[in-house]
Amino acid sequence: MPSFRFAAALSLGLILAAPACAQDKMTLILDWFVNPDHAPIIVAQQKGFFADEGLEVEIVAPADPADPPKLVAAGKADLAISYQPQLHLQVHAGLPLRRVGTLIATPLNCLMVKADGPVQSLADLKGRKIGYSVSGVEEATVAMMLHAAGLSLSDVEMVNVNWSLTPAVLTGQVDAVIGAYRNFELTQMRLAGTEGRCFYPEEAGVPGYDELIFVANAKTLDRDRIRRFLAAVQRGTEYMLNHPAEAFAAFSASAPDLSDALNTRAWADTLPRFSHSPAALDYGRYASFEMFLKDAGLIDSVLPVSQLALDPGAPQ
Repeated sequence: MPSFRFAAALSLGLILAAPACAQDKMTLILDWFVNPDHAPIIVAQQKGFFADEGLEVEIVAPADPADPPKLVAAGKADLAISYQPQLHLQVHAGLPLRRVGTLIATPLNCLMVKADGPVQSLADLKGRKIGYSVSGVEEATVAMMLHAAGLSLSDVEMVNVNWSLTPAVLTGQVDAVIGAYRNFELTQMRLAGTEGRCFYPEEAGVPGYDELIFVANAKTLDRDRIRRFLAAVQRGTEYMLNHPAEAFAAFSASAPDLSDALNTRAWADTLPRFSHSPAALDYGRYASFEMFLKDAGLIDSVLPVSQLALDPGAPQ
């Protein structure tokens, strides 16, 4: 999720436009300011991979990180970057959304504490404060992690720290935060002179999931354009892997601050987590997370994966 991690990124409303000669126009709404999580997209834009696919892609950073899925659902954009856990809740709430691609294929979320602090194991969280930014899934995640240590939510105090995750830990406002990204907040801690430690949800019983995904309007999505879009994104990832220095140069030249210490380290930490086949769909992953949310009481029924996600290249 977006957080304090992006405070040094870009101004609101950033738009990167593809060359004017591209044939088919598409609009992509990011989940937040441009940052290394979006690297394959920016590299694809900078290197002309979208144009090679006959696409002119407008990339827009939102004024409000809650807006992108809503804009897609309302027909105001073709694609948005969102999060698998939130997609489940949004579809259950009636938004006509489908996952059509994966950007980051592993969880990034973690429960972060000071490495030299009093919390050396999950069991040490008893009687302590845990900061969070988004209610619902994050609380369910904490509940599962606590359960693995023989604790429950009643054993801790949950504190809404908005998106100020790292400062909340550094200042002692809370003892831990959920929603910290292991590719950003740990570096923020280090740059502030303090080492952090992550406890990983997937190691404490939370099902694995796709952290960042592309969502489209289920009623109006254009499979052909989406296939071409994802082919360009995949090519961006491949270029990053094969030509890391050149790829980082293209990425960091696209906007101010992307070559600072935080973003440079985040680039390296995020690189192995990008999907190598962004169109491919792991059906079991979506089915298991749907059951996790049902067991946590966040949804009343279990939807089939076909109502949540699709592979735009699969036969219809």
